[in-house]
Amino acid sequence: MVHLFVDATGGDNAPNAPVAGSIAALAADPDLRLTLGGDLRVLEPMVANDADAVSDRLTLRDTPETITNHDAPAIAIRQKKRSAIVEGMLSVRSGETDGFVSAGSTGAVLLGGMLRLGRVNGVERPALAPLLPNGKGAFLLIDCGANVDCRPDYLVQFGVMGDIYMQHVVGIATPRVGLVNIGEEPEKGNALYRDAYPLMQQADFNFVGNVEARYITHDRADVIVCDGFNGNLILKFMEGVSETLLSMIKQELLADTRSKMGALLAKPAFGRVKKRMDYSEVGGAPLLGVAGSVVKAHGNSNEKAFAGAIRQAVHMVRSQVARIIDERINAQEGEHHGI
Repeated sequence: MVHLFVDATGGDNAPNAPVAGSIAALAADPDLRLTLGGDLRVLEPMVANDADAVSDRLTLRDTPETITNHDAPAIAIRQKKRSAIVEGMLSVRSGETDGFVSAGSTGAVLLGGMLRLGRVNGVERPALAPLLPNGKGAFLLIDCGANVDCRPDYLVQFGVMGDIYMQHVVGIATPRVGLVNIGEEPEKGNALYRDAYPLMQQADFNFVGNVEARYITHDRADVIVCDGFNGNLILKFMEGVSETLLSMIKQELLADTRSKMGALLAKPAFGRVKKRMDYSEVGGAPLLGVAGSVVKAHGNSNEKAFAGAIRQAVHMVRSQVARIIDERINAQEGEHHGI
């Protein structure tokens, strides 16, 4: 039985989406237990009718303080001790629950993971790593915003953690790990990427070299490694492009009678494309490198996306991703120091 703590206070659609997504996730997985953190006065009437079938596996936790996107994350984590983010991280740390899911403030989830849950021993910087479509399936983008300023050894650890996630959660036996750059040659890029390249070559994963931005979605690598600044630009640009393309296609398909007839015939195909580009099919971004299973759901997650984020956290717990990262990072540290 996997037991997760779910933040019902974070995200644009809270508490409706977290509550509905939690109930849906419980209904789909009989081996799942959830603790919902939020204001009991709000949560109790919401689950009174809809959660009857799963009520024996659903617990409500009164966390009346809310961390918003307007709060300074470092201050909020220290001062709002009765928030769902703080109590959720502490519950994972104590072993009360196995993992944590939130659509709330990214900065607060990141700092909560580092300060209240703690890092895996040997990990320099935890990283956010969403799965994104690449035409054939999905690739893992790591980091997508947790670490704006990086060192070469951080990027190597991102590669290790991404490799582990894709092996044990996604099921790719030998993931291809690529380094984002402005060219494929080893000498391309700024000092960070030039210095990281030889370290990536020596690392214990299948390094396939530099990957230019235009080839990221061409299935060149299963793990795309970059610093958080570039990763966040890539993530948000991809989201914007996909929304624009879908809007343009819809406009053109409804432009005239002939196009509408063609659209009707092609509707199943367009539905499949939309599904492959839909973030809600994946759920969220795992926070890799902290001492537990944490998933940061998209800020505007709906019920479906939140249920997907919960499912993703369950996979992380069952695959023991945090433990494997701990073992591999520390084994490499031992080799580095000649132990």
